[in-house]
Amino acid sequence: MPENSNQMHIPLIDSLEKYRRRNPVRLHVPGHKGGQALSPVMRQGDLPGWDVTELEGLDDLHNPDGAIAAAQQLAANLYGARHTFFLVNGTTVGIHALISATCAEGDMLVLPRNAHRSVLGGLVLSGARPVFLEPEIVPEFGFAAGFGKDRLKQLLPRRGVAAVLAVHPCYYGVVGDLAGVSELCRRYSVPLIVDEAHGTHLRFHPALPADALSLGADAVVQSVHKTGGAFTQASWLHLGTGRVQREQVARTLRLLQTSSPSYLLLASLDAARQQLARHGGDMLDELLEITQETLRELTRIPGLVVLGKEHLGTCGALDHDPTRLVVSVKGLGLSGYEVGRRLAAGYGVYVEMADAFNVVAVLAPGTGREDARALVRALADISLEARRDAGLPRVVIPSPAGPPVPPQVTTPRRAWLSPQRSVPLEESRGRVCGEIIAVYPPGTAIIYPGEEITPEVIEYLLQVRASGLHCQGAADPALRTVRVAD
Repeated sequence: MPENSNQMHIPLIDSLEKYRRRNPVRLHVPGHKGGQALSPVMRQGDLPGWDVTELEGLDDLHNPDGAIAAAQQLAANLYGARHTFFLVNGTTVGIHALISATCAEGDMLVLPRNAHRSVLGGLVLSGARPVFLEPEIVPEFGFAAGFGKDRLKQLLPRRGVAAVLAVHPCYYGVVGDLAGVSELCRRYSVPLIVDEAHGTHLRFHPALPADALSLGADAVVQSVHKTGGAFTQASWLHLGTGRVQREQVARTLRLLQTSSPSYLLLASLDAARQQLARHGGDMLDELLEITQETLRELTRIPGLVVLGKEHLGTCGALDHDPTRLVVSVKGLGLSGYEVGRRLAAGYGVYVEMADAFNVVAVLAPGTGREDARALVRALADISLEARRDAGLPRVVIPSPAGPPVPPQVTTPRRAWLSPQRSVPLEESRGRVCGEIIAVYPPGTAIIYPGEEITPEVIEYLLQVRASGLHCQGAADPALRTVRVAD
C-alpha cells in the first residue's frame, strides 16, 4: 500500500453528505424525495435488518413461489397485468429481457431514435437489427417526442419484423398515439413492448395520460423508483398479453439479473405497490394542485415558456404529463445547462435534467408546495439576472434533437463484437462506429455501433465536446477519439 494513501477518506459518502446538508429541493428522481414520499412501512422499517439474502421463508427472486411470488401477483392485479416480474437491476434489465424474448439474430426491432441507450444491451444480446423511426420534434422546445404511425404502417407488413418498441412517455413527459400504435401491432400480430420508465404513476389519476397497459401494450417496463416511491434501481415488468412469452422473459432475467438480489429493493417495490393502491389517487390530487399553481407562476416570469397542451396535438405528441415541468429558457439567452447549474449552485434547487433549451423538473408525489415555490423564486431571480446581462456572448449548445440518423452498415451486435481501435474523432468520417455515444441526460444515442460516422455526426460531436456536455457509452468521454470497427 502506498505510504501516502489516506484510507480514512470516504469521498462518496462525503459528497452525499454535502448534498444532504444543503437541505436540497429535490425536483428529480427518485420520486420518494429523500424519503418524504416513501411508504411509512419503509420509513419505519429496520432497513439494515432487512438487508438479507435468500433465507428460508423469504423466497427466491429467480424461482419465486412464496412471498416474492405473492408480492408480484399483487402488483400484477393492481396494473391489470397477466404477470409481473420484480426487477432489481432497473428498467434497463427489463428492456434487455423484452428485446431478447421477442427478437432473434437478424430479426427487425422497430423503435424510435430517441429510445434510451439501454436498448443497446438488448440489441447486442439478441442480434436484432434496429429499424429506427424518426420521432416528432416539439416546436419551441426542440426535443424529440413520439413517432407517427405512417412509417410504422409501411414497416409492419415486412417479413422479419419481430417487435415494436415504444417510449411512453418520453423523458419530457410527452406521449404519442400509443393506442393507434397498439392497434396496428395487433393487426399484424407483432408484439408491442413499451419503455414506460417515467410512467409508473399514470394509472392512478384520470387527469394524467393513460398508461401503456390500458392502451393495449403487450409488455411494459416501469421504473418504480422514478415516480412510484421505490428505491433507486427498483423496477417491475408487466406482461399484458400472451404475445410475449412469460418463460422467455423469466429465462432472460435469470441470466441477466444479479444472483444476490437486494431485499431492500424488493421490499420497496412491495411497499410502493401498497401505497399506490391505497393512496395513489389522493397523493396525485394534491400534487396536481401544486403543479397547476406552479405553472401559473412560471408563465408570469419573462423569458420562460412552460410546456402545455397548446404546444401538442400531433400523432407523436398528443398529450403531456403535467407533473413533469418542462421549461424553455431560450428567451433568457441562456442554455438549459447553464440554468440548471445556476439553480443547483445558487439556490439548492436540483432539477431532473437540462438540455440546450430546457430544464425539466419532476414533481413526484411527496413534492411539497414550498419545493415548487423555491423553483419559481429561483427562476424569477435567474430571469432578472439574464435580462440585466442581455447582450453578453453565449456558448453555442447543440440541439437536443441530435443529427440526422446515420446509415446502418451492420448490426449493433456484430459491430460490438468485432475487432476495434480508437481513431481521432476528426478522422473518423466513413468509419463504422464500434460504440454507442449518448449525451446524458436524456440518454438518446447520437450514434450506435454498426452505423457509419457521417460528417453531420462528427460536427455534432465536436459541438458536444466544445460545450463540455456529459456523455455516456464512449470509451473516451472527452470525445477526442472514437472507437471504430476494423
